Amino acid sequence: MKIRPATYDDLPGILEIYNDAVLNTTASYDYEPRTLGHRIAWFEDHVKHNYPVFVAVNPEGRVVGWSALNRYHDRFGYRFTTENSVYVAAEQRRKGIGQMLLAPLIQAARERGFHAIIAAIDAQNEVSIRLHASFGFQHVGHFKQVGFKFDRWLDVAYMELLL
Repeated sequence: MKIRPATYDDLPGILEIYNDAVLNTTASYDYEPRTLGHRIAWFEDHVKHNYPVFVAVNPEGRVVGWSALNRYHDRFGYRFTTENSVYVAAEQRRKGIGQMLLAPLIQAARERGFHAIIAAIDAQNEVSIRLHASFGFQHVGHFKQVGFKFDRWLDVAYMELLL
């Protein structure tokens, strides 16, 4: 497995993984799959604002996971805080790919002078909560019933890593 910065050529693979999560999980609270055009605009915004995107690529060259740093809020006072995303293809989960994708995000955040990384995680996603905790993220909040998907209310756990 190779972890590297994402390129435009990786966007269809990133989109496929994200859209599967949208349709089948509560890792994203989106309801509708995104388009390639949306993902291109997302990527270009990340490049423009120096927010890294990484991919995990298997030996056959297929994108099997991705991670990104994202703007936490647009207000200037939040410029030292970032939010992370980590997604792994369904058939590749629980193989350590999430760990391989989170490590370079933390390093990239340090290199860019961020002070805090925020992770907003579906509170029932114990795998993601354990993953973040293994890198030193701490629980800092729990919002009850702030999401709604698959005909049920969802809680969000907030975790934070101070750099």
